Formats: sequence, structure tokens, C-alpha cells
Amino acid sequence: MTAVGEGRAPEDRSALVITLPMVNPLLEAAAEVNPALVRKGLPAHVSLLYPFLPAAELTADVDAEVRDLASSLPAVETDLKDFVVAPRFVAVPVPALQPVADAFCARWPHIAPYGGRFGERPEPHLTLATGATDEEAELVRDKVRPLLPLRVAAWRVDLVVRTDGDWRLRLTAPFAASP
Repeated sequence: MTAVGEGRAPEDRSALVITLPMVNPLLEAAAEVNPALVRKGLPAHVSLLYPFLPAAELTADVDAEVRDLASSLPAVETDLKDFVVAPRFVAVPVPALQPVADAFCARWPHIAPYGGRFGERPEPHLTLATGATDEEAELVRDKVRPLLPLRVAAWRVDLVVRTDGDWRLRLTAPFAASP
């Protein structure tokens, strides 16, 4: 497995994410306001299922199911245009990824995204800042707004596992051909 960075998640957790490295400039802009607002550990990404399965439950069969499901879905191209703001939180919604998130949630219905904190069907989003004061949230929006809209392409799902203080890539599962 390849180390992809530090994060704040519990050890031996896994997640299904769509990495969007072309969006890293948005995270860099948010970090200019306050580096502590930007979660470390993974490049810019949208979480499909976090937490996913405990690391001990990840098997070759689970890997195959992730690959099979991803390969049945089309790649997604979309524009990031807007913000979602909640107390202490700034994100960019990615509604075009809702069908992908829905497919993965339907395959593992016993796993609630984010442990159910945001409802049964949270909107896919790219988190820019967490723990922000109202003033910091406004500054993050001001820094990021000139970078939008931003065209992105989602072409794979990554299964990552947190061990030894780092997120490690377990597998990459490409989508079917681009839309």
C-alpha cells in the first residue's frame, strides 16, 4: 500500500473516496486563511463512504465488489461553482457525483455515510475548511471564489485505509468510459 498522507481519522478505518487532484488549488487557497482549517492526509477528494469498513474486514471479495461497482458507472465531468456553508464548515458541492455516492451506499446499506451525522443521503462535496470561525469562513469563500467555476473529471474510486498515522491507498477502481 502507498502512503498518501497524515489525517485525523481513527486508525484502521477505511474510506471510499474520489480524489480530485485538480482541485488542490482550492484547498491551498483555504489554507492561506488558516492552515489548520484544511484536513491533511488526502489530496482534494469527495468521500463516498466514510467510514467504510474496518481494515480487518477488507478482503479480496470486497476489493472485487468495489472494482465491479466502479466499472459499472460512467466517469463524471462537472463544474464546481458554488459553496455550502454551515457553522464551522465550508465546502463546494459536487451534485453530479450523487448517482455514484448513491450506488456505493446502496451496495453497502448498513454503512451510514459519516456515521449518519448528515442524514441518510448527504450531498457529495469537497470540504474546504472545518473548524472555521464565521470570519474565517468568509475569508475562505473570498479566496476560493475567483477560482470558480472549475471543471473537474472524476474517473475512479479509491479505497484508502488509515494505518500507522497515514492514509494508505489499498486500491484504485476506475469508472467505465467517460460520459
